[in-house]
Formats: sequence, C-alpha cells, structure tokens
Amino acid sequence: MSNAASVPKDRFFAMTMLDENRSKTQLAKKASVDVTAVTHLAIWGNHSSTMYPDFFNAKIHNRPVPEVIGHREWLEKDFIAIIQQRGAAIIKARGLSSAASAANAVVDTVRQLVTPTEPGKWFSVAVCSPGDYGIENGLIFSYPVRTDGKKWEIVQGVPLNDFSQAKIAATEAELKDERAMVADLLPK
Repeated sequence: MSNAASVPKDRFFAMTMLDENRSKTQLAKKASVDVTAVTHLAIWGNHSSTMYPDFFNAKIHNRPVPEVIGHREWLEKDFIAIIQQRGAAIIKARGLSSAASAANAVVDTVRQLVTPTEPGKWFSVAVCSPGDYGIENGLIFSYPVRTDGKKWEIVQGVPLNDFSQAKIAATEAELKDERAMVADLLPK
C-alpha cells in the first residue's frame, strides 16, 4: 500500500475470514449446532496470536454466545487460544498449512465483498484503519465490515466491554510493534 500511492487505500485488504470461519466452527461444535447458526462473529486486529475472535457479540440462533455457551472460562481462555493458535496447530499436526481452508476463505472474502451484506450482519476483513474504534490510522486491522456489493464500510456501534477492549488494545499494540520493526529495517 505504501508503494502504490495511486491505488486507493480502500482497495487493500488482509484476510481474516479464515479465522472467522474457524471461530464459527469451534462455537458451533461447542453448542452442538450447525455452523450456519453462528452469526455476528468478528475478528478484531492482527492475523496472529493476538487476534480477537469477539464471542461477546456473536450469536447462535440469534442468542448471544455467552448465553448459549454458559462456560465463560472456556470462551475467554480456551476458545480464544484455539483460534489464535489454530494455524500453528494444523502445521504441527500435518507438517503443512491448511491450504484448502485458506483457499475457501479467499473465496468467502471475495464473495462477501461483492455481495450486499444482509441487514444487521457483518463479516471480518482487515482494512486500512481510518481510526474507527480508536485504532491508529493506517494500520491494517480486522474489523466487522459490511458492504452494499460495491463499497464496504466498517460497522459502527459494536459494543465492546472491558475484556474486549483489552484484547483489541493488545492486538493493536502488536501491529504497531511490527510496523516499527519494519520501519527500522528500511533504508533511511
């Protein structure tokens, strides 16, 4: 993006749909429901071990996930860790990445971006932050997004409790650190 100044910043994305798909699958398994019952799951932040799969705003059959899955410790610890470490776990188990899952997530991301989002729903994609939710401008950060099929927008007004805000702050801090490390490597 920095090397293509003539290309609008809203054309650059980083994919977090793979993480959203994995999150929905884990929640569906825990609740013993079909994965299509899980909605409103947003991945916030960096595609890394600090990303935050927001289970507080996610729903299962239109009910809040913490209400359906009454195991708060599992949600706050195990679930988040499973999602944050899933890619590494697959590589360790198979010796390879989950290329088919990643390819499916590419298709899902493109489909989501070019198809109008159902009213009241959203999907996850990392975009160039315009400062929404207090995230520093210019960071490529995953947000809940919706689209009219031509132009995307970050969903506004998603409630974030203290737990969620702390997780989002941690992933933002990691992105700032990564940017600073890259800047130190660039010729002055």
